[in-house]
Amino acid sequence: MDTLILSRIQFALNISFHILFPVISIAMAWVLLFFRAQFTRTHNIAWEQAYNRGVKWFALTFALGVVSGVTMSFQFGTNWPGFMEKAGDIAGPLLGYEVMTAFFLEASFLGIMLYGKDRVSNRVHLFASFMVAFGTSMSAFWILALNSWMQTPAGYEVLANGKIIATDWMAIIFNPSFPHRLAHKLLASFITVGFLIAGLSAWRFLAGRGDVAATKMIQTGIVLLTFALPLQVFVGDQHGLNTLQHQPAKVAAMEGLWHTEKGAPLVAFAIPDPATQSNKYAIEIPRAASLILTHSLDGEIKGLNEFAEQPNVPMVFYSFRVMVGMGFLMLAVSWFSIYYWRKHRDISLWPRWMLRLLQAMTFSGWVATLAGWYVTETGRQPWLIYGVLKTADTVAPHPQSVVAGSLTMYVLLYVVLLAAYISVMRYLALKNDH
Repeated sequence: MDTLILSRIQFALNISFHILFPVISIAMAWVLLFFRAQFTRTHNIAWEQAYNRGVKWFALTFALGVVSGVTMSFQFGTNWPGFMEKAGDIAGPLLGYEVMTAFFLEASFLGIMLYGKDRVSNRVHLFASFMVAFGTSMSAFWILALNSWMQTPAGYEVLANGKIIATDWMAIIFNPSFPHRLAHKLLASFITVGFLIAGLSAWRFLAGRGDVAATKMIQTGIVLLTFALPLQVFVGDQHGLNTLQHQPAKVAAMEGLWHTEKGAPLVAFAIPDPATQSNKYAIEIPRAASLILTHSLDGEIKGLNEFAEQPNVPMVFYSFRVMVGMGFLMLAVSWFSIYYWRKHRDISLWPRWMLRLLQAMTFSGWVATLAGWYVTETGRQPWLIYGVLKTADTVAPHPQSVVAGSLTMYVLLYVVLLAAYISVMRYLALKNDH
């Protein structure tokens, strides 16, 4: 592998590890605010126990998100100096806004949220919890504004020396794909947290430590999933239509469409072969892709043959199917869960297979999130800023051995950290509350 490929793999590894934690902390902060508000309203001690249990999960997740985010930001300087040299006038301020309006906000109120429950009034503690939740969402706002601009750039000008400068900040922030991407990611966070709190609480019941707080957390999780998952299907469809308009090559790779067609079939499964520009062993549903993407059975969809530069089709194709497949599995599990909840509000009466199913789905949100992220980022290639700046033009000319060595160290470190994180989360879920 050359330096470009190794650097791309290293950055993908760093951002894949990092994204695992914000996708939990964003929605978890709002769920904790809900638990605290419910205790304030009802004075039911089970809601406070749910809050006390969940806040430990949040603190651990938030800490790893901050640390891994710092590591990821170093990559811009060490591996991709051309990005900031060319687009720093836009990327720098957006990242700076994230620090000033989101990170500082979270840092200012996080201490009160975590340790001030018995030291400040309930009203102040509720306010601090709200500000932390608001800060996590603002962080997502600015990061996704930058990422969306890299996908669908607007409000910029390229100077003669290749430097990219801003001409309209509102157009940069609210670029064409930003509203869809932000909604999609926030819903993904709530879905991830819905399964996380339900799954970790199911572990308690399976271990014989089920209590009213765990029941409240399972109920909160499955009700959250009942609303968020169908909404995500709709938002995902709208996001796909937006991508078809602005990044048609990505959609062609997602669908495995090599040639422009009217009434294009939906390729349920195949083995894409870039060498022959065809699919092997394809299982297709006639005209379904045109119906989904153009809302017409005879709608035309551009194929990959229309584009001189193509993304890694197998990577995009398979990642998209993992994301969609996991999404429908989540939907089915949420339906089973809501059925048993309506039948038995006492979780201890649920069959053990249902609890084991929730347990198995605890971190399922990570799978869907990573698969979707790979579709988004791999499908943009070979562009770093779509249609403006190529990835190959920004990579640092390090020797292959240097990048390979640091990549190996990152892999080993992240495997250990991820195993430790899951183990500690399980321990916190099962331990007795104090």
